Amino acid sequence: MTVIDAHHHVWDLGVRDQEWITGPELAPLRRSFHLAELAAEARGAGVTASVLVQTVTVPEETPELLALAADSEFVGAVVGWTDLASPGVADELDRLRSLPGGRFLRGIRHQVQAEPDPDWLTRPGVLRGLRAIAAAGLGYDLVVLPHQLPAAARAAAAVPGLTFVLDHLGKPPIASGQLEPWTARLRALAALPNTVCKLSGMVTEADPRSWTVDDLRPYADTVIEAFGPRRLMFGSDWPVSTLAAGYGDVVAAVRELIAPLGAAERDEVWSGTARRVYGMASVRAG
Repeated sequence: MTVIDAHHHVWDLGVRDQEWITGPELAPLRRSFHLAELAAEARGAGVTASVLVQTVTVPEETPELLALAADSEFVGAVVGWTDLASPGVADELDRLRSLPGGRFLRGIRHQVQAEPDPDWLTRPGVLRGLRAIAAAGLGYDLVVLPHQLPAAARAAAAVPGLTFVLDHLGKPPIASGQLEPWTARLRALAALPNTVCKLSGMVTEADPRSWTVDDLRPYADTVIEAFGPRRLMFGSDWPVSTLAAGYGDVVAAVRELIAPLGAAERDEVWSGTARRVYGMASVRAG
């Protein structure tokens, strides 16, 4: 069985600060996390390939991630960043794809969760940028909070030629056990055929000290029902996930959550969806 980790990060604090790592709760993340460390953890858990995802909204990071992918036998795709609201977004995408490792650029992401405007995704300039991403044949990762899901759905409806990938289930309030209004908003997004979702980021939305698989199950079951296995993919969210669990524990939790699915459906979650969405057809089984 092939297993693709469709969502992880790396950073080197000697190259660039990660300004979002603040406060005592995030203190364990205030160190460098390198690709070799991730690959060792992932291969130990049976993962054979990965998607490397941006962390900061600076133009210098994406070329660095592409170069890492070019030198790695583990990374099969990169989700980078560019300024969606820039009139030159199409030219910038062309530039990124001309760089070393540019062939690994398969998606773009912006930290929408940090935008104070809940309708940021539907601003005219942003929609223009999303259409440029679609024209380039790339996908768009959504990192949003539950109150931003309605705007995400409107953006996905406005750009039907673009695949929108929801990261971390839209960050539901797992720690509190609250399901609404997240469920209704999640289902509205999933009703659009150009949307997919990552089974990722759950352990850190739960209580990081005491979470159980049963805490995660209502949220996982909701996205499984709403999207279906062919529009779901596994992601570790390493190293953020280390705040709550080891890499193998995250894999084991997802394995338990999707156990009721059939074998072919589980294969979709573990690798099939990621292959299609991120163009990773060349990834070999382990």
